[in-house]
Amino acid sequence: MPAAKPVEDSLEKISAEVTGCPLCKLVRTRKNAVPGEGQLSAKIMFVGEAPGKCEDEKGRPFVGAAGRILDEMLAKAGIPRSQVFITNVVKCRPPNNRVPESDEVAACMPYLNRQIALIRPRIICILGRTAYSSILGGGSITANRGKVIERGGQKYFLTIHPAAAIYNRNMLAILEADIKLLAREVQKVKEGQDSSLEDYM
Repeated sequence: MPAAKPVEDSLEKISAEVTGCPLCKLVRTRKNAVPGEGQLSAKIMFVGEAPGKCEDEKGRPFVGAAGRILDEMLAKAGIPRSQVFITNVVKCRPPNNRVPESDEVAACMPYLNRQIALIRPRIICILGRTAYSSILGGGSITANRGKVIERGGQKYFLTIHPAAAIYNRNMLAILEADIKLLAREVQKVKEGQDSSLEDYM
């Protein structure tokens, strides 16, 4: 008998797996898993820490207060949310919005890695310390925000999590400046490879 043809991966397949995922203890407390959303053709991918209360209720990423801040910053930078992909390191809400534990991150990272492999974004915007630590093994996000790091042929841009600006309004200006810088970085990448940023923005 001929070997079975391998099933091709897709964002829809990953979403279905995440929605029914039993791999860590967060399955016991979540309402909805939050796989992420956006375009397969997205040139920018945003990765945060984990879903919060609103995201857990709706099954969508960044739809609460932090999401409204991110939407505002994207609009100011001229980046339509509809043209990017947004997700989190951990796909289910930790109880009381605590920081995800190492086993929860380990259970979810394969999903994120598959999403990155499918989308192949020009740049991944890492939002906050937990995402920075989980993806790149980094430490202080405040000390490294605004920087572009390239690893394994993939570019990463570092900035604070929008939730930081909920409690410290001084962070709003920092986040706005960083997201505008992100837009310029993507412009540079595009100019070095093909046509202009406006082709997909």
